[in-house]
Amino acid sequence: MVQTQLLDRGVQDPRVIHAMRKVPRHLFVEPALVNRAYDDDPLPIGAKQTISQPYIVGYMLQALKLKGTERVLEIGTGSAYQTALLAEMCTNVFSVEKLRSLAVQARTILDELCYYNVALHLGDGTVGWSEHAPYDAIIVAAGAPNVPAPLGRQLAAGGRLIIPIGGDQSQTLKLTCRTPTGLEETDLGGCRFVKLLGRYGWPG
Repeated sequence: MVQTQLLDRGVQDPRVIHAMRKVPRHLFVEPALVNRAYDDDPLPIGAKQTISQPYIVGYMLQALKLKGTERVLEIGTGSAYQTALLAEMCTNVFSVEKLRSLAVQARTILDELCYYNVALHLGDGTVGWSEHAPYDAIIVAAGAPNVPAPLGRQLAAGGRLIIPIGGDQSQTLKLTCRTPTGLEETDLGGCRFVKLLGRYGWPG
């Protein structure tokens, strides 16, 4: 997986590669799909949600340019695979999940793997988690029509936010950086994610 789906396609950040070699992706998929865990495809995890394909996870993490000392906010815990990768790559991870069933499963697997630097919150990810802001990086694992305003406000000076923006069928991956003059946005290419539901996302 690491060689063909990441290194050969330009994901070469050593911290990303180390984390993706270490975290056992097969533990984060449904038992019936274990034989497909390392394929470069999104897979269902229940509740109409998915675990993203390895390449897009690696690509997004590389874009954040994490050095190891950051406080990171993750919106959409889901299977907790990306959460575990973040736990390997930074000091503290604060992850918000809207669905209780996924949040419970996530806490269980993260504890089993001893990722104790992760705090989980059950709630609307589009409003962020202001109690622990500001964040050095924010990563959103679902597509929104626009960047939720609260997430921009919770981004630290010099911080980076990555989120899929667009319609409900396809989006463009956007990297937003907080600079001394405001927020600067860069397009990182097309993608497709499930909807980000919530007050500042899609209704539902």
